[in-house]
Amino acid sequence: MKKKNGEKIIVSEKRTAVISNRHKRSEEREITSEGKFSNLLADIEEGYFEVDLEGKFTFLNDSVCKVLGYSKTELLGNDSRKFTDREDVEKVSQAYKTVYKTQNSIKNFNWYVTGKDKSRRYIEGNISLRKDSSGNPVGFRVIANDFTERKQVEEILSQSEEKYRDILENIEEGYYEVDLAGNFTFFNDSVCRILGYSREELIGMNNRQYTDKEHSEKLFEAFNKVFNTGAPSKGFDWQIIRKDGTRRYIEASVSLKKDSSNKPRGFRGIIHDITERKQIEEKLRDEEQRFRTFSEQSSDIILLVNKKGLITYLNPAVRILGISPGERIGSDVFERVHPDDIKLISNSFNELFSNTNALIKKAEVRIRHSNGEWFTFEVIGSNWVRNNVVEAAIVNLRDITERKMAEDKLQKTLENLRKSYGITIKVLIAAVEMRDPYTAGHQSRSADIARVIAREMGLSGDIIDGIRMAGSIHDIGKLSVPSEILSRPTKLTNIEFSMIKEHAQSGYEMLKNVESPWPLAEIIYQHHERMNGSGYPRNLKGDEIILEARIMAVSDVVEAMSSHRPYRASLGIEAALEEIENNKGILYDQDVVDACLRLFREKGYQMINA
Repeated sequence: MKKKNGEKIIVSEKRTAVISNRHKRSEEREITSEGKFSNLLADIEEGYFEVDLEGKFTFLNDSVCKVLGYSKTELLGNDSRKFTDREDVEKVSQAYKTVYKTQNSIKNFNWYVTGKDKSRRYIEGNISLRKDSSGNPVGFRVIANDFTERKQVEEILSQSEEKYRDILENIEEGYYEVDLAGNFTFFNDSVCRILGYSREELIGMNNRQYTDKEHSEKLFEAFNKVFNTGAPSKGFDWQIIRKDGTRRYIEASVSLKKDSSNKPRGFRGIIHDITERKQIEEKLRDEEQRFRTFSEQSSDIILLVNKKGLITYLNPAVRILGISPGERIGSDVFERVHPDDIKLISNSFNELFSNTNALIKKAEVRIRHSNGEWFTFEVIGSNWVRNNVVEAAIVNLRDITERKMAEDKLQKTLENLRKSYGITIKVLIAAVEMRDPYTAGHQSRSADIARVIAREMGLSGDIIDGIRMAGSIHDIGKLSVPSEILSRPTKLTNIEFSMIKEHAQSGYEMLKNVESPWPLAEIIYQHHERMNGSGYPRNLKGDEIILEARIMAVSDVVEAMSSHRPYRASLGIEAALEEIENNKGILYDQDVVDACLRLFREKGYQMINA
């Protein structure tokens, strides 16, 4: 033991002796010299206490009081096990019994005590037997140290090590440690899974046992470099041979493992199986090669563009613009694009690079030839995704300059044709109007109703134009009906009505040989047919009636019933709408009627004034 001032004294487990320069007292005299003995024990840092055979405190020094937080008065005479942690009471009792029976000391015995403040302290010490002057056991003496802080550090280290090992065992990557010769000294389960061996088979195995000669040499060079430089290596890969003979690619990190003297004693690192990645890389290389082979032979211009809008690849087809591929590599992709088309292309590129699942983009773009002329191209753009990252945009340009010129010429021809038709229609309308003003106004209003119904149904602009055109002259056949019959204010006879009914046939005969982009003759021919076959002149029904004629039939009835006629007053728009609603699906097409009713009842459509 040692005093608080540093002076060393000797306390035996069987006896307590103080050696002086002059003489050595006998054990019996020292025990009886309690005054001096107490002073010596009071000064030592270690805790010292004595208990009788029942475990009650008979003596203790200040260090014991300090650990437990009680005064000597509170402790003396109390059972020492009262201050022992509940879980260790039996353990301490058993220790006292063992010392009593064997009369041998117990060294490095440990247990937990509970202080006055309820704190838990870890004690480690030696227990020996106390005897009286006759050699009879009278109790026990204990020399103890408070190692609570050390125990806590040990537990933290133990928990840290346990946590470290748990992490290693649960990570998907393989963790390994090898000695300087490359023999496994430690590894986790993932290493076993990757190599296909059990723990018993792998421990002590050398890397040459699971690699071929080529990769074994590659492995040696990598580890030797780490040994010589001390710098860790990351991303090193090689091929292994699993127990079942299959080959897999491994990527690893390697770092030097040193002992407490900072001397190298092995290597440690992380490995993971990258076989799938290698296979994908090889596939991508094959695909890239196929892409280049295809693009080199393609008559379309094919280019790759990076996120900055710079061209990184361009195939030989670009020569149709009077330039070579090398001239454009690294240049801005928008450099030769027509100013009016730049925004369209820029928006497409932004979408391609911001979304790995972006749809293929199509557009028409004008690009300047080296001679200054503008060529028109049909552009298709998609993104090139690798590892879920958009690396480039793939752009395919097909020269459609000649096609566009032909389309423009055709469009001009069609426009001229439309104008010619327009003029012809106006002449026909004027002819009808001269003979029958009522019929002329009816055609204009019917044509407009038919036009808005077709638009409400979502039909194309070309079909709508045809319906409007046919509606404007759908009663052209009435030119063959005597004007006195058309304008008669009284009810017509059966013969007169049959003559009027012939206007659909007459109109068809007038227009059937006229070249037209629309089925004008058929619309006029069928506009009095009904869905149930009760119409005229051919008693067509259902899908035998073209859609344009079904639309014309509804608009014709609605206008006729809601307008004034020489032989009757207007029946009103509501009566007209009730007529088509009541006969929806019977006389009139259901979809056409629904569209017409929405226009008048929900969207506030009103007929124009002819």
